[in-house]
Amino acid sequence: MKITAVEVRTVRMPLVTPFRTSFGTETVREAVLLRAVTDEAEGWGECGAGTAPLYSSEYTHAAADVLTRHLIPAVKHVRSAHHVAPALAEFKGHRTAKAALEMAILDADLRAHGQPLSHALGATRTEVPCGVSVGITNTVQELLDTVGGYLEAGYKRIKLKIEPGWDIEPVRAVRERFGDIPLQVDANAAYSPHHAGHLAGLDAFDLLLLEQPLADDDLPGHAELARRLRTPICLDESIVDARAAAAAITMKACQIVNIKPGRVGGYLEARRIHDVCAAHGVPVWCGGMLETGLGRAANVALAALPGFLLPGDTSASDRYFRTDITPPFELADGHLTVPTGPGLGVCPVPELLDEVTVSTTWVTV
Repeated sequence: MKITAVEVRTVRMPLVTPFRTSFGTETVREAVLLRAVTDEAEGWGECGAGTAPLYSSEYTHAAADVLTRHLIPAVKHVRSAHHVAPALAEFKGHRTAKAALEMAILDADLRAHGQPLSHALGATRTEVPCGVSVGITNTVQELLDTVGGYLEAGYKRIKLKIEPGWDIEPVRAVRERFGDIPLQVDANAAYSPHHAGHLAGLDAFDLLLLEQPLADDDLPGHAELARRLRTPICLDESIVDARAAAAAITMKACQIVNIKPGRVGGYLEARRIHDVCAAHGVPVWCGGMLETGLGRAANVALAALPGFLLPGDTSASDRYFRTDITPPFELADGHLTVPTGPGLGVCPVPELLDEVTVSTTWVTV
């Protein structure tokens, strides 16, 4: 396979409802999409970075810039998706941008050989159970109404975003209203070690997990918190690669890992993290970054691996968008079907893609 050019395209897609977390509110999904053109096939990638550097140091405009200036030129001699990460290793950080480029090249490579991404990763399932991430709302009643709607739609697990001042009472209200549903919470690193006593109050609600309560670089703090709480600790932002996963497990800083391919530099590294966790008996699940149908297709393929033992944030397309850029992913009995076509198994609908595109740049390799 020879890469000839890569299209860098920025899209803006309004969200169905504002999505609020401890680090801000999003009303529009701005995403950088890549189309890798090779002498054998074309492939698509999606960058998980947000509009502003809030979840991590990356953001869409920086991702588009580093891809155009540095990362895409560096893959000139790459002949396989497995060679992308080594070719980009000299560049520090920018994991979501690297992941998007690897994804596009991997998609092209697999399409050329007629192989679905799920098969290439080693997936064993044809459908995956879906959870939904519920943002911080203005009132508890609004939260209850929102959760009720998702349960009625068939979602298998509810995740609540929390922050100081919005934690114990909302969780209590959801548990009391809906009973013994699979329920977990996500702090997005909003707490400090001195909140340990307060967070212990979550133990009363039989949660599946408490996700990333402390700063991403505080593994010792997470290990101490894990000793004090009955609720299992799950790490997200702290796990940037397989080595970080191994370190966190060794330190007993977590009992569960959330794998987001963009956060860890790509789907091949995500699979390595899956393998490390499986070897240590640590369950994993697939997180989300408000992906379009392109990223959703890839996440569903990843979530079909055997070590993904908990429902992920692989929600249906209409959870976020009234109109997706690919044929929509639709929930059926709380599950999404794993695509079976070559590569991602989906492509953007040209007219839908054009409607949300705000900029396009071609980089010849």
